[in-house]
Amino acid sequence: METQLDPMKDDLPLMANTSYMLVKHYVLDLDVDLKSKVIEGSIVLFFETGSQYRKTSSTGKECCQSQFDETCKMRASESCYIPMINVSTCSSEMEYNDFADSAKEEEATSGEKSNHSNTEQASGISSSKDDCDIENHGNKDFLLVLDCCDLSVLKVEEVDVAAVSGIEKFTESAKLSGVSKELEDLRNRIVHELVTLPADRWKEQLYYFTHCSRAPGCGELLFSTGTWSLEIRKSGIQTPGDFPHAIRIRYKTKPEGRSVTWTTDQSGRPCVYTIGSPINNRALFPCQEPPIALSTWQASVRTAAGFVVLMSGENSAEPVQLREGILSWYYYVSMPMPASTFTIAVGCWQEVKQQFFKQTDAIETNTEFSLPSSQADFRWHEEICGHVEYPCRFQNPAARLQAVIPYRVFSPWCLMESCEEYLLQIIPQCLSAAYATLGTHPFSRLDVLIVPSNFSSLGMA
Repeated sequence: METQLDPMKDDLPLMANTSYMLVKHYVLDLDVDLKSKVIEGSIVLFFETGSQYRKTSSTGKECCQSQFDETCKMRASESCYIPMINVSTCSSEMEYNDFADSAKEEEATSGEKSNHSNTEQASGISSSKDDCDIENHGNKDFLLVLDCCDLSVLKVEEVDVAAVSGIEKFTESAKLSGVSKELEDLRNRIVHELVTLPADRWKEQLYYFTHCSRAPGCGELLFSTGTWSLEIRKSGIQTPGDFPHAIRIRYKTKPEGRSVTWTTDQSGRPCVYTIGSPINNRALFPCQEPPIALSTWQASVRTAAGFVVLMSGENSAEPVQLREGILSWYYYVSMPMPASTFTIAVGCWQEVKQQFFKQTDAIETNTEFSLPSSQADFRWHEEICGHVEYPCRFQNPAARLQAVIPYRVFSPWCLMESCEEYLLQIIPQCLSAAYATLGTHPFSRLDVLIVPSNFSSLGMA
């Protein structure tokens, strides 16, 4: 039986088996409905095999397999969904046509909701002991475990990344190295080549992540949900190396999910935002939460016109109209970070902009708090990074000298005047003071949001 924990007193369980499969990138494609208080859509996860599997696989499958079996015995699931699989058909509910040249452009077809009809009801088959019963599933199959709570998982499928136009460049090395020509091995090799691209090719990497995420599905995967986990398997696959390295999960949140708060802002308009605690983002999307699980992500979020979508992304997103009354917002990050740092806020926010006659004062404030060039140059030569490879601002001379990063301020309508009068005056000073004390800003920009008074955590910090 799964342990019943009190999130207010107990540590959160880390269920994800990151030592065997490690998420390197998430692609979220979501619709936010503030009337029904549900976020629905899909997430595509791109994996690399974990360090423990690479270590044990060199000594034989027996050691690795015994660990899988123990994992299977330890977990008991609350529900189990066994889909009908047609391996001869590689189809998808998501249309896969010609893509836009820019990863930031959203196609109107992606806004169409998939038809799940009876799928969710079919997932209510009770299963606990039978989850690992060899007569039903076989206890030799590898089990991928993700951290998950308060989510309705509708479908899990393998993604046919080999169907993406132009992906051939990632298969050339696979052919040269003698990798098996079987399609499943080829897909995994493509994902491996994609997630290991050098940091200076991050734009190309993001472009292909976008296209791969929209590729058709090529077979549903078995899955079951527990209180704190989502468990996924593919029949006959016994090792992480053979398990699909790109999977799509279709799901929807629950109004009572503990990762988001549905409420009203100070002007009485509906809004929703992530609160992080008490269970991080596992009620927002299936993820991996152990400390080793650092990943990049990108997200397209659609909502009704009149609402603004803010996220912890590196770009200052602007809305794209998909059809009448529906806007899409796109954000991304290129710095690997914990899944708990993914934040989202949707509401009738207004951007607070400095009036023309006050801009001169703001510019003077910026320069007043900047470091002298000699001190900044010294700091530039002093900082040496030892993290995993990514497009790091600490290695960018221009970023090292930027005392005030670009920022935006968003507020409910009723607080616009106060924010303009007080907040806009002090943000440049705060950023400059932080730069003078701590050095280069690790992020390229900042969004400041005035949240409702019932915001109860630092989950968006």
